[in-house]
Amino acid sequence: MDQAALKQEISNRFGSPCAVIDLDRVEANIAKLQRQCEAAGVANRPHVKTHKSPVLAKMQIEAGASGITCQKLGEAEVMVDGGLDNILISYNLLGAEKMERLGALSRRANISVVADNPVVVEALTEAGRVAGRPINVLVECDTGQERAGVETSGEAVTLAKDIASRPELSFKGFMFYPPVEGWPITQTLYDEARAGLADAGLRAEIVSTGGTPNLVNIGQLDGATEHRSGTSIFNDRMMMDCEAATLNDCALHVYATVVSRAGPERGILDSGSKTLTSDPGGLDGFGHILEHPDARIKGFSEEHGFLDLSACGPKPEVGEIVRVVPNHVCVVVNMMDRLVTVRGNEIIGELPVAARGKIS
Repeated sequence: MDQAALKQEISNRFGSPCAVIDLDRVEANIAKLQRQCEAAGVANRPHVKTHKSPVLAKMQIEAGASGITCQKLGEAEVMVDGGLDNILISYNLLGAEKMERLGALSRRANISVVADNPVVVEALTEAGRVAGRPINVLVECDTGQERAGVETSGEAVTLAKDIASRPELSFKGFMFYPPVEGWPITQTLYDEARAGLADAGLRAEIVSTGGTPNLVNIGQLDGATEHRSGTSIFNDRMMMDCEAATLNDCALHVYATVVSRAGPERGILDSGSKTLTSDPGGLDGFGHILEHPDARIKGFSEEHGFLDLSACGPKPEVGEIVRVVPNHVCVVVNMMDRLVTVRGNEIIGELPVAARGKIS
Protein backbone atom coordinates (compact mmCIF):
# COMPACT_ATOMS: atom_id res chain seq x y z
CA MET A 1 0.00 0.00 0.00
CA ASP A 2 1.08 3.63 -0.41
CA GLN A 3 1.68 6.11 2.43
CA ALA A 4 -1.87 7.50 2.33
CA ALA A 5 -3.35 4.01 2.50
CA LEU A 6 -0.97 3.09 5.32
CA LYS A 7 -2.05 6.08 7.39
CA GLN A 8 -5.69 5.23 6.92
CA GLU A 9 -5.15 1.56 7.73
CA ILE A 10 -3.26 2.42 10.93
CA SER A 11 -6.03 4.79 11.95
CA ASN A 12 -8.68 2.15 11.21
CA ARG A 13 -6.90 -0.62 13.10
CA PHE A 14 -5.23 1.18 15.98
CA GLY A 15 -6.95 4.55 16.29
CA SER A 16 -5.45 7.99 16.55
CA PRO A 17 -3.20 9.26 18.06
CA CYS A 18 -0.81 6.36 17.60
CA ALA A 19 2.99 6.02 17.87
CA VAL A 20 4.47 4.19 14.88
CA ILE A 21 8.05 2.98 14.44
CA ASP A 22 9.62 1.98 11.13
CA LEU A 23 11.67 -1.13 11.85
CA ASP A 24 13.89 -0.57 8.82
CA ARG A 25 14.94 2.80 10.24
CA VAL A 26 15.25 1.36 13.74
CA GLU A 27 17.60 -1.35 12.50
CA ALA A 28 19.61 1.18 10.49
CA ASN A 29 19.96 3.40 13.56
CA ILE A 30 21.03 0.45 15.72
CA ALA A 31 23.64 -0.58 13.15
CA LYS A 32 24.93 2.98 12.78
CA LEU A 33 25.47 3.37 16.53
CA GLN A 34 27.26 0.02 16.68
CA ARG A 35 29.57 1.05 13.83
CA GLN A 36 30.34 4.36 15.55
CA CYS A 37 31.28 2.62 18.79
CA GLU A 38 33.41 0.02 17.07
CA ALA A 39 35.21 2.65 14.99
CA ALA A 40 35.98 4.59 18.20
CA GLY A 41 37.21 1.47 19.99
CA VAL A 42 34.61 1.57 22.77
CA ALA A 43 31.86 -0.85 23.77
CA ASN A 44 28.26 0.07 22.99
CA ARG A 45 25.97 0.18 26.04
CA PRO A 46 22.72 1.70 24.68
CA HIS A 47 20.30 3.41 27.02
CA VAL A 48 16.84 1.81 27.00
CA LYS A 49 15.06 4.80 28.56
CA THR A 50 14.12 5.79 25.01
CA HIS A 51 12.41 2.63 23.79
CA LYS A 52 11.67 0.79 27.09
CA SER A 53 11.40 -2.52 25.24
CA PRO A 54 13.25 -5.79 25.93
CA VAL A 55 12.58 -6.74 22.30
CA LEU A 56 14.42 -3.69 20.98
CA ALA A 57 17.15 -4.09 23.62
CA LYS A 58 17.76 -7.64 22.37
CA MET A 59 18.03 -6.30 18.83
CA GLN A 60 20.76 -3.94 20.08
CA ILE A 61 22.59 -6.79 21.81
CA GLU A 62 22.33 -8.98 18.71
CA ALA A 63 23.87 -6.11 16.70
CA GLY A 64 26.90 -6.11 18.99
CA ALA A 65 26.08 -4.08 22.13
CA SER A 66 27.92 -5.32 25.21
CA GLY A 67 25.09 -4.51 27.63
CA ILE A 68 22.41 -1.92 28.28
CA THR A 69 21.81 1.14 30.42
CA CYS A 70 18.67 1.79 32.48
CA GLN A 71 17.78 4.99 34.28
CA LYS A 72 15.58 3.47 36.96
CA LEU A 73 15.54 0.22 38.90
CA GLY A 74 12.05 -0.58 37.60
CA GLU A 75 13.33 -0.43 34.03
CA ALA A 76 16.14 -2.83 34.91
CA GLU A 77 13.69 -5.27 36.49
CA VAL A 78 11.62 -5.31 33.30
CA MET A 79 14.74 -5.87 31.20
CA VAL A 80 15.96 -8.77 33.36
CA ASP A 81 12.48 -10.31 33.23
CA GLY A 82 12.79 -10.00 29.45
CA GLY A 83 16.07 -11.93 29.36
CA LEU A 84 18.62 -9.06 29.39
CA ASP A 85 21.85 -9.06 31.40
CA ASN A 86 24.87 -6.79 32.00
CA ILE A 87 22.88 -3.71 33.01
CA LEU A 88 24.13 -0.34 34.27
CA ILE A 89 21.60 1.67 36.29
CA SER A 90 22.86 5.21 35.76
CA TYR A 91 21.09 6.84 38.70
CA ASN A 92 21.63 7.29 42.43
CA LEU A 93 19.46 4.75 44.26
CA LEU A 94 18.26 5.38 47.81
CA GLY A 95 15.72 3.88 50.19
CA ALA A 96 15.28 0.55 51.96
CA GLU A 97 12.70 -0.68 49.44
CA LYS A 98 15.09 -0.07 46.53
CA MET A 99 17.98 -1.78 48.30
CA GLU A 100 15.87 -4.93 48.74
CA ARG A 101 14.90 -4.86 45.06
CA LEU A 102 18.46 -4.12 43.89
CA GLY A 103 19.85 -6.94 45.99
CA ALA A 104 17.24 -9.37 44.66
CA LEU A 105 17.88 -8.27 41.07
CA SER A 106 21.64 -8.66 41.52
CA ARG A 107 21.09 -12.30 42.39
CA ARG A 108 19.54 -12.78 38.93
CA ALA A 109 21.76 -10.67 36.65
CA ASN A 110 24.99 -8.72 36.37
CA ILE A 111 23.95 -5.26 37.63
CA SER A 112 26.10 -2.15 38.12
CA VAL A 113 24.99 1.11 39.69
CA VAL A 114 26.39 4.60 40.22
CA ALA A 115 26.92 6.81 43.25
CA ASP A 116 28.07 10.38 43.72
CA ASN A 117 27.96 10.73 47.50
CA PRO A 118 28.71 8.75 50.69
CA VAL A 119 25.02 8.49 51.64
CA VAL A 120 24.26 6.46 48.52
CA VAL A 121 27.41 4.37 49.01
CA GLU A 122 26.39 3.51 52.56
CA ALA A 123 22.86 2.61 51.42
CA LEU A 124 24.17 0.30 48.69
CA THR A 125 25.88 -1.90 51.27
CA GLU A 126 22.46 -3.24 52.27
CA ALA A 127 21.82 -4.28 48.66
CA GLY A 128 25.11 -6.14 48.73
CA ARG A 129 24.04 -7.98 51.86
CA VAL A 130 20.72 -8.93 50.24
CA ALA A 131 22.47 -10.05 47.05
CA GLY A 132 25.01 -12.14 48.93
CA ARG A 133 27.76 -10.72 46.72
CA PRO A 134 29.31 -7.29 46.14
CA ILE A 135 27.35 -4.69 44.18
CA ASN A 136 29.31 -3.15 41.29
CA VAL A 137 29.52 0.64 41.70
CA LEU A 138 30.76 3.40 39.39
CA VAL A 139 31.44 6.94 40.60
CA GLU A 140 29.35 9.44 38.64
CA CYS A 141 31.29 12.59 37.73
CA ASP A 142 29.89 15.94 36.56
CA THR A 143 31.95 17.98 34.11
CA GLY A 144 29.47 20.71 33.22
CA GLN A 145 25.96 19.29 32.86
CA GLU A 146 25.24 20.32 36.46
CA ARG A 147 23.10 17.28 37.11
CA ALA A 148 24.30 14.49 39.41
CA GLY A 149 27.99 13.72 39.85
CA VAL A 150 31.05 14.72 41.86
CA GLU A 151 32.73 17.84 40.51
CA THR A 152 36.41 17.24 41.32
CA SER A 153 38.92 14.45 40.86
CA GLY A 154 39.61 14.51 44.59
CA GLU A 155 35.97 13.79 45.37
CA ALA A 156 35.96 11.03 42.75
CA VAL A 157 39.00 9.30 44.24
CA THR A 158 37.75 9.68 47.82
CA LEU A 159 34.42 8.10 46.89
CA ALA A 160 36.14 5.32 44.93
CA LYS A 161 38.27 4.48 47.97
CA ASP A 162 35.16 4.47 50.17
CA ILE A 163 33.43 2.03 47.79
CA ALA A 164 36.49 -0.20 47.55
CA SER A 165 36.82 -0.36 51.34
CA ARG A 166 33.40 -1.97 51.78
CA PRO A 167 33.12 -5.77 51.36
CA GLU A 168 29.51 -5.45 50.16
CA LEU A 169 30.60 -3.26 47.21
CA SER A 170 33.04 -3.44 44.30
CA PHE A 171 34.49 -0.27 42.73
CA LYS A 172 34.25 -0.58 38.93
CA GLY A 173 35.08 2.84 37.49
CA PHE A 174 33.64 6.18 36.46
CA MET A 175 30.58 7.42 34.57
CA PHE A 176 30.53 10.71 32.63
CA TYR A 177 27.92 12.63 30.66
CA PRO A 178 29.88 15.66 29.46
CA PRO A 179 28.39 18.63 27.66
CA VAL A 180 29.26 18.51 23.97
CA GLU A 181 31.92 21.17 24.54
CA GLY A 182 33.04 19.74 27.90
CA TRP A 183 35.31 16.89 26.86
CA PRO A 184 38.66 18.63 27.54
CA ILE A 185 37.51 19.32 31.12
CA THR A 186 36.36 15.71 31.37
CA GLN A 187 39.76 14.49 30.23
CA THR A 188 41.51 16.57 32.88
CA LEU A 189 39.27 15.31 35.68
CA TYR A 190 39.65 11.71 34.55
CA ASP A 191 43.44 11.92 34.18
CA GLU A 192 43.74 13.35 37.69
CA ALA A 193 41.34 10.74 39.08
CA ARG A 194 43.18 7.92 37.30
CA ALA A 195 46.44 9.04 38.91
CA GLY A 196 44.76 9.20 42.30
CA LEU A 197 43.40 5.70 41.87
CA ALA A 198 46.84 4.38 40.98
CA ASP A 199 48.26 5.87 44.16
CA ALA A 200 45.56 4.01 46.10
CA GLY A 201 46.18 0.74 44.27
CA LEU A 202 42.88 0.96 42.38
CA ARG A 203 41.93 1.09 38.69
CA ALA A 204 38.83 1.98 36.70
CA GLU A 205 37.74 -1.10 34.78
CA ILE A 206 34.83 0.82 33.24
CA VAL A 207 34.94 4.43 32.00
CA SER A 208 31.52 5.18 30.60
CA THR A 209 30.66 8.22 28.46
CA GLY A 210 27.19 9.10 27.32
CA GLY A 211 24.66 10.92 25.22
CA THR A 212 23.44 10.84 21.64
CA PRO A 213 24.54 14.48 21.12
CA ASN A 214 28.01 13.36 22.22
CA LEU A 215 28.34 10.82 19.41
CA VAL A 216 30.25 13.58 17.63
CA ASN A 217 32.86 13.19 20.41
CA ILE A 218 32.78 9.43 20.82
CA GLY A 219 36.22 7.99 21.54
CA GLN A 220 37.78 11.38 22.27
CA LEU A 221 38.15 10.66 25.99
CA ASP A 222 41.44 8.82 26.36
CA GLY A 223 40.66 5.85 28.58
CA ALA A 224 36.96 5.55 27.79
CA THR A 225 35.75 1.95 27.56
CA GLU A 226 32.09 2.35 26.57
CA HIS A 227 29.45 4.81 25.39
CA ARG A 228 25.77 5.14 26.33
CA SER A 229 23.35 6.46 23.69
CA GLY A 230 19.58 6.25 23.99
CA THR A 231 17.72 8.59 21.68
CA SER A 232 19.67 7.49 18.59
CA ILE A 233 17.50 4.40 18.15
CA PHE A 234 14.50 6.60 17.22
CA ASN A 235 15.83 10.21 17.07
CA ASP A 236 13.64 13.32 17.30
CA ARG A 237 13.58 17.08 16.69
CA MET A 238 16.09 17.68 19.49
CA MET A 239 18.59 15.37 17.81
CA MET A 240 17.93 17.08 14.47
CA ASP A 241 18.49 20.46 16.10
CA CYS A 242 21.90 19.45 17.48
CA GLU A 243 22.77 17.80 14.14
CA ALA A 244 23.05 14.31 15.64
CA ALA A 245 20.34 13.13 13.22
CA THR A 246 18.47 14.05 10.06
CA LEU A 247 14.75 13.89 9.38
CA ASN A 248 15.32 10.59 7.57
CA ASP A 249 16.88 9.14 10.75
CA CYS A 250 13.68 9.70 12.76
CA ALA A 251 12.14 6.24 13.17
CA LEU A 252 9.12 7.16 15.32
CA HIS A 253 6.20 9.24 14.16
CA VAL A 254 3.01 10.06 16.02
CA TYR A 255 0.06 9.57 13.68
CA ALA A 256 -2.49 12.24 14.59
CA THR A 257 -5.80 13.43 13.15
CA VAL A 258 -6.92 16.99 12.47
CA VAL A 259 -10.25 17.13 14.32
CA SER A 260 -11.10 20.84 14.02
CA ARG A 261 -10.53 23.81 11.73
CA ALA A 262 -12.64 26.36 13.56
CA GLY A 263 -10.69 29.30 12.09
CA PRO A 264 -8.93 29.86 8.76
CA GLU A 265 -5.46 30.05 10.34
CA ARG A 266 -5.86 27.53 13.11
CA GLY A 267 -6.69 23.90 13.76
CA ILE A 268 -6.73 21.19 16.39
CA LEU A 269 -4.89 17.87 16.46
CA ASP A 270 -6.15 15.00 18.58
CA SER A 271 -2.70 14.91 20.21
CA GLY A 272 -2.16 17.12 23.24
CA SER A 273 0.19 17.07 26.21
CA LYS A 274 -0.84 13.49 27.06
CA THR A 275 0.56 12.37 23.72
CA LEU A 276 3.32 14.67 22.47
CA THR A 277 4.07 15.90 26.02
CA SER A 278 4.75 19.47 27.10
CA ASP A 279 8.56 19.11 26.97
CA PRO A 280 9.66 21.70 24.38
CA GLY A 281 13.25 20.49 24.32
CA GLY A 282 14.37 24.09 23.87
CA LEU A 283 12.65 24.26 20.48
CA ASP A 284 9.92 26.38 18.92
CA GLY A 285 6.65 24.48 18.84
CA PHE A 286 6.01 20.90 19.87
CA GLY A 287 6.67 18.74 16.84
CA HIS A 288 7.37 18.68 13.12
CA ILE A 289 4.43 17.72 10.88
CA LEU A 290 5.79 15.89 7.84
CA GLU A 291 2.82 16.67 5.58
CA HIS A 292 2.70 20.35 6.56
CA PRO A 293 6.21 21.42 7.61
CA ASP A 294 5.20 25.08 7.85
CA ALA A 295 2.44 24.32 10.34
CA ARG A 296 3.33 25.01 13.96
CA ILE A 297 2.06 23.06 16.97
CA LYS A 298 2.02 26.13 19.17
CA GLY A 299 0.63 24.71 22.39
CA PHE A 300 -1.48 22.10 24.15
CA SER A 301 -4.25 21.26 26.46
CA GLU A 302 -4.33 17.66 27.63
CA GLU A 303 -5.99 16.28 24.49
CA HIS A 304 -5.75 19.24 22.08
CA GLY A 305 -2.77 20.19 19.93
CA PHE A 306 -3.22 23.82 18.87
CA LEU A 307 -2.12 24.42 15.27
CA ASP A 308 -0.94 27.75 13.92
CA LEU A 309 -1.49 27.46 10.16
CA SER A 310 -0.73 31.07 9.24
CA ALA A 311 2.50 30.11 7.42
CA CYS A 312 1.01 27.10 5.62
CA GLY A 313 0.33 26.98 1.92
CA PRO A 314 -2.15 24.12 1.51
CA LYS A 315 -3.72 23.73 4.92
CA PRO A 316 -4.80 20.44 6.49
CA GLU A 317 -8.47 19.55 6.35
CA VAL A 318 -10.63 18.07 9.09
CA GLY A 319 -10.12 14.32 9.10
CA GLU A 320 -6.63 14.43 7.62
CA ILE A 321 -4.13 12.07 9.24
CA VAL A 322 -0.66 13.56 9.69
CA ARG A 323 2.68 12.26 10.98
CA VAL A 324 4.45 14.20 13.72
CA VAL A 325 8.14 13.94 14.64
CA PRO A 326 8.10 14.75 18.38
CA ASN A 327 10.49 17.15 20.05
CA HIS A 328 11.59 14.62 22.69
CA VAL A 329 10.85 11.03 21.76
CA CYS A 330 11.79 9.46 25.11
CA VAL A 331 8.96 11.12 27.01
CA VAL A 332 6.49 10.45 24.20
CA VAL A 333 7.21 6.71 24.29
CA ASN A 334 6.63 6.72 28.06
CA MET A 335 3.05 7.87 27.38
CA MET A 336 2.33 4.86 25.17
CA ASP A 337 1.21 1.32 26.00
CA ARG A 338 2.29 0.11 22.56
CA LEU A 339 4.20 1.05 19.45
CA VAL A 340 2.82 0.03 16.08
CA THR A 341 5.57 -1.43 13.91
CA VAL A 342 5.88 -1.00 10.15
CA ARG A 343 8.43 -1.68 7.44
CA GLY A 344 8.11 0.94 4.76
CA ASN A 345 4.38 1.00 4.03
CA GLU A 346 3.58 -2.44 5.46
CA ILE A 347 2.12 -2.92 8.94
CA ILE A 348 4.04 -5.57 10.90
CA GLY A 349 2.29 -5.55 14.28
CA GLU A 350 2.47 -4.11 17.79
CA LEU A 351 5.27 -3.85 20.35
CA PRO A 352 4.39 -3.35 24.03
CA VAL A 353 6.20 -0.51 25.84
CA ALA A 354 7.04 -2.91 28.63
CA ALA A 355 8.90 -0.51 30.94
CA ARG A 356 6.65 2.54 30.59
CA GLY A 357 5.84 4.33 33.83
CA LYS A 358 8.73 2.74 35.75
CA ILE A 359 9.64 5.84 37.71
CA SER A 360 11.28 4.12 40.70
